[in-house]
Amino acid sequence: MLAALLIAAPVAADTPDPAEWTQPIAPFHLVGPIDYVGSAGIAAYLIHTPAGAILIDGTPQANAAMVRQHIEAMGVPIRRVKWILVSHAHFDHAGAVAALARDSGAKVAAGAGDVAVLEQGRSPGEVLYTPRPYPPVHVDRPIRDGDRVTLGGVTLTARATPGHTPGCMSWTMQVREKGRPLGVVFPCSISVAGNKLVGNKAYPGIVADFRKSFDTLGAMKADVVLPAHPDIADVIGRAHRGALVDPALLGQIVARSRADFATTLQKQQKTNHD
Repeated sequence: MLAALLIAAPVAADTPDPAEWTQPIAPFHLVGPIDYVGSAGIAAYLIHTPAGAILIDGTPQANAAMVRQHIEAMGVPIRRVKWILVSHAHFDHAGAVAALARDSGAKVAAGAGDVAVLEQGRSPGEVLYTPRPYPPVHVDRPIRDGDRVTLGGVTLTARATPGHTPGCMSWTMQVREKGRPLGVVFPCSISVAGNKLVGNKAYPGIVADFRKSFDTLGAMKADVVLPAHPDIADVIGRAHRGALVDPALLGQIVARSRADFATTLQKQQKTNHD
């Protein structure tokens, strides 16, 4: 399943989305206070607290009603969602956020580097595909590295991992599962995913940012890895097998991503030189 990381990318505006991105699946419990409320192919994570819930990502625009149904099926009335954290400004993760924020009244938080494009409903930087627009998202709180979001005694800590987008933000939290303490990481995407790495005038620091983010995530410890594209960590399969805990998984994902990045950068450099 780690190979999926190398191809996980927004699709061109004139290309049909992968069917699993909007394929409904029943929501289910993951670990601690965390539930899966996304589709078969794009994740949305619901975190329960005594003061309401936190939602990470919204999935594509077409899924807004489905994600709301999944949230409520897990016992959370939509108005009890108090925060929506956006991992990054691509339509497949932020597309439904505007509708979900409107329905819930939740505040939206996102990486500071992505705020401007989220509020315009577009993708940042220069890419080698036709980016797809999505409903603009009002961001109530721009997030920077080390910032925290706390609700009902539950705290998530932001780790800036730019590259995939300038404001790509990973989140960490501690949970307990059957009395066992576990570290959970929600890594932002670290695939190249059609980004222009050479001569990207809109994002000139993209190569340095990717490399820094590989180092940041590679140094982190995670018992449970819950990415925006669930197939990257086989989240659904692992959950159903009772095998979510894997302290080696984050390092494996980063190593694969780093190698793919190096290969892609070399190819783009050669193409640009030729």
